[in-house]
Amino acid sequence: MVSLNPPVCDFGWKAREFKLPGVDGKDYTLANSRGKNGLLVMFICNHCPYVKSIRERIVRDTKELQAHGINSIAIMSNDTIEYPEDSFENMQKISQQYAFPFPYVWDKTQQVAKDYGAVCTPDFFGFNAQMELQYRGRLDASRKELVADATRDLFNAMVQVAKTGKGPANQITSIGCSIKWVHE
Repeated sequence: MVSLNPPVCDFGWKAREFKLPGVDGKDYTLANSRGKNGLLVMFICNHCPYVKSIRERIVRDTKELQAHGINSIAIMSNDTIEYPEDSFENMQKISQQYAFPFPYVWDKTQQVAKDYGAVCTPDFFGFNAQMELQYRGRLDASRKELVADATRDLFNAMVQVAKTGKGPANQITSIGCSIKWVHE
């Protein structure tokens, strides 16, 4: 397992278009995923211990962000041949098991991950209402073990984005497993 940190936030970077199949049988695009105050794009997967350790908090935070006009979408871009735990069928099971309040979509070609410059799971991209990047940081201070009373970095940043259109100047990058690229 290789742990990686994504780069710091490139403020103002515009969200890239996508059309991806969701575990619910629907197709999702940037246009039908966004909320009135922004969109949280999360690159996650099923097998990563970093993601496994934060699933419940992702569900909590994304539910609460909906009340602030911030919608969320989770994209799974890993190689499912080498990592069968990340298969579409297993994505469906995980989405149901944790009652994901957001679309969980499959980036089979890995093009969306490349377009976004995603490097790890989890990798969070928080966009304002104009689909300009305002947050690329961690969920909270926890890594693979829960930190009691950890400051909710992502949640607080996205509430600020919803209210002001701007993310916090200081952000701490996420950490996670590298995206599992298909080798050609």
